[in-house]
Amino acid sequence: MKSYSILFVCMGNICRSPTAHGVFRQKVMDRGLAHQVQVDSAGTHNYHPGNPPDERSQAHASRRGYDLSGLRARQISDKDFERHDLILAMDWDNLALIQDECPAVHLHKARRLTEFCLRHDSPVVPDPYYGGKDGFEHVLDLVEDACEGLLRHVERQLKLAY
Repeated sequence: MKSYSILFVCMGNICRSPTAHGVFRQKVMDRGLAHQVQVDSAGTHNYHPGNPPDERSQAHASRRGYDLSGLRARQISDKDFERHDLILAMDWDNLALIQDECPAVHLHKARRLTEFCLRHDSPVVPDPYYGGKDGFEHVLDLVEDACEGLLRHVERQLKLAY
């Protein structure tokens, strides 16, 4: 059985990428695809190794039915470039950092999450860390939209594999 693996990446892996990880994981489970789709997240920087997601990210996600509590921050590694089918950055800066580290053979995997948005027109998922609660809600709005488009993309890829 074909499987597909997604890695979500932001700077520190405590706000945006774990939010995307939790949202997409839930959508995958709701569609009955957990046995075929792997979901992970990482940061381009090693600022918060082993820490759970930001409490504000967890609280806002929880209100929408997403559990981020079991996730832990880590830095992207060389193995991630080979292991995952898509490596989705939250913004241009993190995409550039990923592309700088990524072996040429895997560069096609590096994209922005917002490329998959169905309703929103935003080039990036902005960092809510230094802002207020509205920033975390905006992140969730963008991430939910992009993850729905991403799920459609993954479902097409899985069908093509058969």
